[in-house]
Parts: sequence; structure tokens; C-alpha cells
Amino acid sequence: MSNIKDMYPEKINDCLWLLGNKYFHHYLIVGEKSSALVEMGISATAGLVQEQLWSISTEPDYLIVTHPHSDHITGLDYLKNSFPRATVIAGEGAEAFLSHPKAAHSLIAEDIHMLEALISRGVCPQALAVKKTPSLAGSKVVQDEEELDLGELKIRFLTVRGHSPGNILVHIPSFSTLLVSDSLGNYYPRRGFFPVFFTGFNDYLATIDRLEKENPSILGLAHNGIFTDRREIADIILSAKKAAGDVLYYVSEDKREDEETAKSLFDFYYRDELAIYSPQNILNCCCLLVRRIREIKHSMKRHV
Repeated sequence: MSNIKDMYPEKINDCLWLLGNKYFHHYLIVGEKSSALVEMGISATAGLVQEQLWSISTEPDYLIVTHPHSDHITGLDYLKNSFPRATVIAGEGAEAFLSHPKAAHSLIAEDIHMLEALISRGVCPQALAVKKTPSLAGSKVVQDEEELDLGELKIRFLTVRGHSPGNILVHIPSFSTLLVSDSLGNYYPRRGFFPVFFTGFNDYLATIDRLEKENPSILGLAHNGIFTDRREIADIILSAKKAAGDVLYYVSEDKREDEETAKSLFDFYYRDELAIYSPQNILNCCCLLVRRIREIKHSMKRHV
């Protein structure tokens, strides 16, 4: 079992804290000279995380945006205002993604839905949803393998592909920790993973393989789980691979129109923890999964 508790913050070790709630995780990394908050979450968690940071007498020096999807960035502006001296760190392509004409409406609508869903489940205080697209203007853009020294503790950024533009993960080599955001999928504690290869199936599997080779002793997901046993972590990574492979096989064998195939995926996955998100959002995600698999088939035909 993952060590999820109902009360946060939770101290994982002397340098790592788990914040947020059981649906949306934030991670605080503390060095001798500075600290970094990983994941910006949503409007529903931003004020909560601020209070949790104050409860352990910490103001982060860095705010790390793992990728620009609504459930990872709509808490950003609140946290920037709360900690104005903090440097925002993002991946290349994240700011451009947010500037897309469709981004504002979808981000705001989804943030409202997630806020209402958490309130209805009793895991979030009342809060205000965002009214505009968060800004990454002036943020520091990091590259693959770039390091950040927090004082006697270095973190290493991994730029990865397959899930989202501007996707960066955090590796803490000194205690073999990977904070992988959504790069293994969206985790159901009792059901495995909802795979999320929205920008490319092969890239997504290559990212999972890369994370597996790191052989972490601590694995932090963005949703519903942090793991501290290497055998369990190995099983979790295999579960992520299997989930992606299962969807690949299902879609490849399904002869219906793409919309019908996507709807059947939605009917299978949209439950439990995934129902925090709006139905339209998850249906759109399923449409993307179908599209990415069809692209593989079309690419193979072109090369025959």
C-alpha cells in the first residue's frame, strides 16, 4: 500500500514533504540553503498548500511547474502571489501551450469542475476558481539533465515526452527519488492506471522505460500515491506499461469509428478518482488516446 494519509503535510524524510490532499499531490524539497515546491495543483489546493507550508515554517524559493495541464497549473498564480520572491521553473513549450486560443476556456472550466468535485467530497475548503489563464511569463526554462543546487542537495530535471508539451520531472539523486507527475499515467489506487499518452504513444513508453532504469527507492506521483518500497515501485511501473499496452491492443482491434471507440474507453475509465475531472475532459482525453494509436497504424502503412 502507498503511504497515503488523510492529513497533510506528511514528512517523507528530512528533505522531502508531501503536501496537498489525496487527489492532488505537491512535493516540497528542502536543502540547506533553499527549497522547491513541485506541482502547482489547482485553485482548490493552492490555499491549502500555502497553509501547509506555513505550518512547517517554509516559504519555497522555487515553484516547479511539471507541465501546463489544468490540474497542474491553475494554482500557480495564487502561489506566485503568496510567495513573490520564488522563481518559477517550467519546461520548454509550457508557456506556448498556455497561450493557445483554446487554453483559457478549457483551463478555467476544468478548474471550476475540479473545485466543485473536491468540495462535494469533503476534502477541500471553499475556494475561488481561477478567472484567467495562469502566466509563465518570466519563468526559468530548464533543459534535460539540468541541475539545481538547493544547498547540500541537488535536484535534476528530466525533460520527457509523450504526455504533455513542456513536461519536466524531478530527480533527487542523493536519495534516489523520482517525482514523476503524470508520466506513468493517472493512478487509481485499486485499479492501476489511466494511460495518458496524449502527445505520442512511443514517446510515452520511452519515458516509462527511462524512469524504470533510474530504479528509484521513492516514487512520487502527482495523484493518489507515493511509494517507498522498490519492489512495489517496480510493480507500479509495470502496471503503467501494461495499462498503455492494453489500450493499444484494444484500440488497434476495435473496428468501430473513432468516436465510438473513445466513448467505450470513457465508459471503462470514468469512475472513482478519475471522476474528479469533468466528463468532457476525460472523453477528450480518450479521443486523444485513440488518435495517437491510429497515428501509429497510419505511420506503419506509409512505411510498408
